[in-house]
Amino acid sequence: MSATHLKNRAIVRLTATDENEDVRGFLQGLVTNDVSGALPVYAALLSAQGKAMFDFFVWSDGDDILLDCEAERADDLAKRLSLYRLRRKIEIARDDTVYVLWSKEHFDGAVLDPRLPELGFRAIAESPDAPDGDDEYRAHRLSLGVPEGAGELGDILWLETNAVELQGVSFSKGCYIGQENTARMNWRQKVNRRLVVVPLDQSEEKRRKAAYPELDLAVDHLRVADLDPATLPDWQAAGIAE
Repeated sequence: MSATHLKNRAIVRLTATDENEDVRGFLQGLVTNDVSGALPVYAALLSAQGKAMFDFFVWSDGDDILLDCEAERADDLAKRLSLYRLRRKIEIARDDTVYVLWSKEHFDGAVLDPRLPELGFRAIAESPDAPDGDDEYRAHRLSLGVPEGAGELGDILWLETNAVELQGVSFSKGCYIGQENTARMNWRQKVNRRLVVVPLDQSEEKRRKAAYPELDLAVDHLRVADLDPATLPDWQAAGIAE
């Protein structure tokens, strides 16, 4: 299977404008996952209360850092990160010269999705010469019960998005924005609600974050106590059972 172009994704590039600047160190103190080691990783930028603001994949390109994020929110992400830059000599901007590619099967230059291997392979490329893959990617992702993006995550607490099970948080990396509440929830095992992909006819309108009539699916924000592990994907059921 050849790679497809995820047109709903875009890249925000972080570049040091001084040889003594540390781009990874800058990002390490802001996002939920450890970006000091091997990349890519899945991560988020949270509010001070630990609620999701932006989710993305963190890649390296030499000394630069690339953030694979929602295209419609790329400029907002760049602006938000720039607020924390202060006097640091780092350029933060959308880069429309590179693109996100995806396939269920391996293709040249691709790596497994760091959240869940079943999600397939993705890469960042300099050419978008590939068919549109957004619809296929969304259908495949939701079939595995994996939510992403502002439309599905909303502004709920990061751990309620299944961030632990989807490898989107590190509890050993040190401080970041929203870390205190996130770490406390994990320590006390107080994740009382979860995002769950459900059949549309079983969706609770008051708890619904997103609906996809063409797929007969919805993303709901439900109480853990009300969930039946037998109806959940294995990766999610295992996390709730722990």
